Amino acid sequence: MPDLIAKPPLAGRAALTLAGVTLAMADPGQITSVAPFKGQDKALGKALKALGLSFPAPNHVMSNGDVRLVWTGRDQAFLIGAEPRGLAGLAALTDQSDGWAALRLDGPGAGDVLARLYPLDLRAAAFPVGRVARAPFNHMSSILMRPGPHSFEILVFRSMARTAWHEAEAAMRALAARAALG
Repeated sequence: MPDLIAKPPLAGRAALTLAGVTLAMADPGQITSVAPFKGQDKALGKALKALGLSFPAPNHVMSNGDVRLVWTGRDQAFLIGAEPRGLAGLAALTDQSDGWAALRLDGPGAGDVLARLYPLDLRAAAFPVGRVARAPFNHMSSILMRPGPHSFEILVFRSMARTAWHEAEAAMRALAARAALG
């Protein structure tokens, strides 16, 4: 039997910087879908407290260092960066790690790049740090997070990683060209 070698979804892609915005592959670590079982909300809340987290409100991210609990839909969140210790029996847990790819955009113009790709108001007043949205990234399903004032993290299905990179790069190049004119 052949040995299979795991590769990152964007293997061979180096970070790209244009007009002060950097696009890079991100490694979120382990991703586990957490969907509370009926009647287990309080017990799940206690278990999450041991991780320094609480279940997020819609469109929010709860963080404790590198560990995040990201709202991803009604009664569902992604635990990112930690194993779901103590959550078994309290929620349906599904390892999603190999199904998603993560991109990161950093820089003062990151919101301007994403404004070409998302039908969302990404200004800091409307989409502040700690906010998340399930929204179409151009024509792909995605999860958009804002971990910092000039930073965005995008999760797309692994099979769409190269397409997502291409779309982000095209938007960056268009903005860089426009800036060069003015």
